[in-house]
Amino acid sequence: MFDYSLGNICPENNFFGGLMKIAVVGAGISGLSCAYQLAQAGQDVTLFEAGDYFGGHSHTVDVSLDGVTHGVDTGFLVFNHATYPNLVELFERLQVETADSDMSFSVKMPLGGRTLEWAGANLDTVFAQRRNLLSPQFLRMLSDIMRFNRQASALAVSGDMPQTSLGDFLDAHAYGQQFRHWYLLPMAACIWSCPSDQMLAFPITTFLRFCHNHGLLQVNDRPQWRTVRGGSRQYVQKLLAGIPQQRLHCPVLSVRRHSHGGARMIQLETAAGIEHVDHVVMASHSDQSLALLADVRDDERAVLSAVRYQQNRAVLHSDATCLPASRKAWSAWNYQGGPSVNGVTPQVCVHYLINMLQPVPFSTPVIVSLNPIDEPDPARVIDEFSYAHPVFDGPAIAAQGQLATLQGRQHTWFAGAWTGYGFHEDGLKSGLAVAAALNGLAALSHAA
Repeated sequence: MFDYSLGNICPENNFFGGLMKIAVVGAGISGLSCAYQLAQAGQDVTLFEAGDYFGGHSHTVDVSLDGVTHGVDTGFLVFNHATYPNLVELFERLQVETADSDMSFSVKMPLGGRTLEWAGANLDTVFAQRRNLLSPQFLRMLSDIMRFNRQASALAVSGDMPQTSLGDFLDAHAYGQQFRHWYLLPMAACIWSCPSDQMLAFPITTFLRFCHNHGLLQVNDRPQWRTVRGGSRQYVQKLLAGIPQQRLHCPVLSVRRHSHGGARMIQLETAAGIEHVDHVVMASHSDQSLALLADVRDDERAVLSAVRYQQNRAVLHSDATCLPASRKAWSAWNYQGGPSVNGVTPQVCVHYLINMLQPVPFSTPVIVSLNPIDEPDPARVIDEFSYAHPVFDGPAIAAQGQLATLQGRQHTWFAGAWTGYGFHEDGLKSGLAVAAALNGLAALSHAA
């Protein structure tokens, strides 16, 4: 069963009788799932998307290499059965084909006049550079990894976690700089697509809970990751087939709430004109939703403005020179460290090796580079995109706790991956929860 939990909400019970007219703004996983569930329940729902494709971070593009054309994902790539239960159920219901994926991880880091390279797949890749067998700093890093995994697992299981930041936690327990900069921060930056200084401000409770739930604190028995065969557009297309009213290239310019004849009405100004609906679901990034609310309340502003976003540039290409020099260190996720300013790396750089992440029919390496430090050969660049990822610092986590107080007020609802950990499961869960709440209101209306 889908998880529909939305928290303790108190929506206003202004019903119009019959079906509700609902606008869903934003067609990422949250908006798609919400609109789909509403449409399947018979609601009069319209999905609005400002961009030139539906799917948000589910963005599959066709790549032609080696005489073959095949879909490649550039945003959402992987999931697992343990921590993505709603997504697994959705794929099963839609009969979406999936395949095993690889979540190996490597680090390439400049060290003075040389480069550190290592990967975590096995001992051979850990010591891809044999000189690290005799490096006290490298061996100290490995020791700290094992110590951190033990300590973090114990804290996560007990629930007795300190109310502090990741950086303060590492300082308090004397974790070495090599552990931080050669392992933990690169791994975290890859997961949340944000630079190291922002990760150090991450609340330790949220960080440890996530790592524990995703099996990142153990060497054995990690969950098997999977990917959508043929690209994530396969599930996007199946959801769209169940949503009759879709508006692509149709940005919503403003949302205004007002009363009409004693009932609450929502006015949408779109690129096509003015429309009125009974409810609106803001299924976009929180800062985008805030910008659209023409009559935003103070409590809405406080929550929606608390979540910051990191803009990341994604380059799809086939230039393998960005990967570790030692081929045995090539991994699914390849972190590259770069020059820092006052000890801070301004952006995260990760090279996703699609050939290891998805079942693509290419012998040539296909890579998505996030904020590449060294620009790929222009002759090998296929396309370029921009994605925004939420930054989960203390204010953002606190704002999440207040979101339930906003849901349904003035017939306005909020959904998005920003309401959870920032991943596909979080976006899906929020969209399903809003749809369930609205379908519940419709049921009450019919019963009245």
